[in-house]
Amino acid sequence: MDIDIVMALLVVALVALLVSVNEHELRRTHHRVARLEQKIDLVMEQLGIHEPDPAMDRVAALVREGKKIQAIKLYRETTGSDLLTAKNAVDRMESQV
Repeated sequence: MDIDIVMALLVVALVALLVSVNEHELRRTHHRVARLEQKIDLVMEQLGIHEPDPAMDRVAALVREGKKIQAIKLYRETTGSDLLTAKNAVDRMESQV
């Protein structure tokens, strides 16, 4: 009976460890994708390539209206990026206005 309890605890611990590792990898992957998207945006901007996106047009409109916080929020919702990436992107838009 004691062996069953020990085995059950080991299984629970193993599952918890696997979940933790997967969450860490998911966060790491999300961060890497956000960085890649930022780099692609910079390259596209440098080449003068503009992808039409109504949500990003709205972000630009918010920047022009001086509503920076709303622009950052919409940028994050649209792209799934983190706060710093969104802020940097909006700052770049703001400097172009």
